[in-house]
Amino acid sequence: MRLEAITWERLTDALAGRIDALTAHDGSPWLRVAVDGAPAAAPGDLAGRLAEELRLRGRAVHKAGVHGFLRPASLRLEYGRQDADAYHDEWFDRRALWREVFQPLEPGGTGRVLPDLWDPVTDRATRSPYAELPPGGVLLLHGPLLLGHWFPFDLTVHLTLSPAALARRTPRDERWTLPAFARYEAETRPEEAADVVVRADDPRRPAWSGTAG
Repeated sequence: MRLEAITWERLTDALAGRIDALTAHDGSPWLRVAVDGAPAAAPGDLAGRLAEELRLRGRAVHKAGVHGFLRPASLRLEYGRQDADAYHDEWFDRRALWREVFQPLEPGGTGRVLPDLWDPVTDRATRSPYAELPPGGVLLLHGPLLLGHWFPFDLTVHLTLSPAALARRTPRDERWTLPAFARYEAETRPEEAADVVVRADDPRRPAWSGTAG
C-alpha cells in the first residue's frame, strides 16, 4: 500500500470532508465511523480531533470508546489478567455495542445511544444516561479491534503501527497484549479491510492511504 505524508490537521480536514460527502450505506439518517487502532496509536486522539472539526462544520457528533464497553472482570479475566487471546476475543462486549450503539442508529431507530456500559475500576455498570444523536449526526467509535465484526460502519479508519513501533509505544505493563494485535493483523487484516489507513509510527509525521480501500 502506498502512503503519503500528511499533517494531523490536513488529515482531520480530509476525513471530515469525506464524512460530509457520505450517505449511509443502508439508508440510515446517521453516519457511523470507526477510528480503529491499538491504544499505542491513540485512536481516541484522532477521534477527538475529528469530532471537533465536524462540530465546527455544524454536525452533531457522538464520540464513544470501546473501552467503555468492557465485559465484567469475571468474564474477561476468566483465563487470567494477561491472556492475549482473551483480550482479542472476550474483553469487549460487542453484543452490547450492537444493542446499545448500532441498533438505535439503524433506519427507523431512536438515535438514543448509550455512551458507555461498564466501569473497569469499580467493575460495575456505569449507569450513564442515554445520549440523543439527531438525524444527520455522526457516531465516532474509537478503540482497538473494531474491524471484522460486521459492525455497519459507513467509514473505517485504521491507525497502524509497525511491530517495532507498537512494541516501543506500548507501556511495559500492557505488552502482554502485543500477541493479540499480531493475531488481529493476521486474521482480520485491518489495513486491507479499512477504507482509510493512517500509519502513525512517528506521531509527529503521519502518513495515509489517501484513498478508499
